[in-house]
Amino acid sequence: MPYIEQINEDQATGELAKIYESCQQRAGNVANILKVQCQDPGMLRESLRFYVRLMKSPNALGAAQREMLAAGVSNVNNCYY
Repeated sequence: MPYIEQINEDQATGELAKIYESCQQRAGNVANILKVQCQDPGMLRESLRFYVRLMKSPNALGAAQREMLAAGVSNVNNCYY
């Protein structure tokens, strides 16, 4: 299995530190799925922007429906949600 070096919150600097701080404020922690993207803070920033737009912004599905779909997809992918 490939290994991706992760940068922890106390080691983050610059843009990555700002992104991590934003995650801490929004969710209370920095999820591991975000830490594996830490080597490219610009990509991580855009990934988070996409997530927020998809899951947290008003759209055709309600919040509960979006969460149910995310949980269902995670289950199909045998992935912890």
